Amino acid sequence: MSADVRLSRRVVAGGLALLGLSREQAFAQGFAGLGESAEGYAKVTPGRSFSFPADHGAHPDYRIEWWYLTANLVDAAGTPCGLQWTLFRQAMRPGPQSEGWANQQVWMGHAAVTRADTHRFHEIFARGGIGQAGVMAKPFAAWIDAWQMQGTVATDDQKIAPLTLKAQAADFSYDLTLDSDHPLVLQGDAGYSRKSEREQASYYYSQPFFTARGHIAIEGKPVEVSGQAWMDREWSSQPLASDQTGWDWFALHVESGQKLMLYRMRQKDGNHSISGNWILREGPTRLLASTDVTMTPKATIDVAGRKIPGGWQVAISSLSLAIDCVPLNPLSYMRTSFPYWEGPIAFSGSHSGVGYLEMTGY
Repeated sequence: MSADVRLSRRVVAGGLALLGLSREQAFAQGFAGLGESAEGYAKVTPGRSFSFPADHGAHPDYRIEWWYLTANLVDAAGTPCGLQWTLFRQAMRPGPQSEGWANQQVWMGHAAVTRADTHRFHEIFARGGIGQAGVMAKPFAAWIDAWQMQGTVATDDQKIAPLTLKAQAADFSYDLTLDSDHPLVLQGDAGYSRKSEREQASYYYSQPFFTARGHIAIEGKPVEVSGQAWMDREWSSQPLASDQTGWDWFALHVESGQKLMLYRMRQKDGNHSISGNWILREGPTRLLASTDVTMTPKATIDVAGRKIPGGWQVAISSLSLAIDCVPLNPLSYMRTSFPYWEGPIAFSGSHSGVGYLEMTGY
């Protein structure tokens, strides 16, 4: 269900209409215009020292930023479902922040719930500077209208837990409590996530060890759910090169307790850039070499007039990992301003578990 307005997704191209870019121009600069020149904005460079809770808040000197949560849940009968909550910030121009309605920040929210038989979503927008949307580092709070991801004075800054989460639309709503006994994880190389062999990169950290409990309601019928959740924090000024058309991103909860983040940035010449991290509950996070990972799309399906992979095979030789990934609902398509596929998946083979998959630019 829901909104067809003017902006994009996980790497919010938001402000596109306000910036005067046509959809054709945006795709010519990579998915949702994310390969557009970032002159005047802060640059992402290796060696950043992350600081919490400060980095839980906004970074307005950078062009784009998001607070992004997905959850793999089951109801009392064991029926699987998925949930997405995202808040994006996009700067329309670089420079000092203006006050009130003159503020150059645009905010966008996406919310979705997915079962095997249905996929519901909604998209909302807000202007910065007037309190309608924003993020506070301590106590942590991220909001857009009535959608909230909220901490308290008791929230542990190194775990960003516990939190409460809620969103509502005309035909669905949810509220969850999130907790974790594990600290945050720096993705990429100590939080520096390279997106190409050139300078494109982001700062990226996650909380992949959330446990989740609460309620989801579809058409006014609430059910109690519980499971696992994964939160990503990322900010950048130019995360794509202009010849990169989109990405395929996996966040996987392995039954034995490990977590796996993978992404493939697709390039027009076919020389795709692959990166990932193997995350242990205890011990260091392992950055995976691109040459160590094979991500093979399978079983193309037609969704909303687009041909999209309906399944994936993933192999990582150093981990002796070889898995097949299948979606809970192949029609988990977000018909938002710049459409993309996002939904819960299950995987089996050498390892098994559940996770979330996002595919953009198809």
